[in-house]
Amino acid sequence: MLTFEEKLAIIESFPELTRNDVSLKRVNFHFEGSLHEKKTVVYHLHPNGNGFVYGAYLKGFRKDDKGFINIRDFSADELRSVIEASIQMLSYKREVAPQVNSAAQELEETWIDNKDNTLLLQQEDSLWNVYHGMNLEASFESYVEAEQYLKEEGFTRQ
Repeated sequence: MLTFEEKLAIIESFPELTRNDVSLKRVNFHFEGSLHEKKTVVYHLHPNGNGFVYGAYLKGFRKDDKGFINIRDFSADELRSVIEASIQMLSYKREVAPQVNSAAQELEETWIDNKDNTLLLQQEDSLWNVYHGMNLEASFESYVEAEQYLKEEGFTRQ
């Protein structure tokens, strides 16, 4: 495991990130060039070595319910890679499907896989939510992201 100082040195090597000291000697790093409301790339880097990187739309990482990836046991290469991916993710404005005009209307689509499992894609306010029955499976900022997720999971639009 990298030490706090080693992680800090790697993170500070990214000139696009701005350091913000927070409580309990923790440190956050923001990406002011973000094209999204979210600007935090590194969250609560702690002197004990624990910390998080924002990666809500990154594949291949275990994330908490807020989209953060725990970096406690990351190697130097893994840490650089996830930070680069987070910055790239926040640098790209996702295409948003047209919004439904009437508040009473909601766009819904049914998606089915080859085992006849059914998911419902539903636009709710500014989010695109994927439901399995009454259970929320995933939530996305855009239709394009939701559609990509469903296709990657083997579902087709009905």
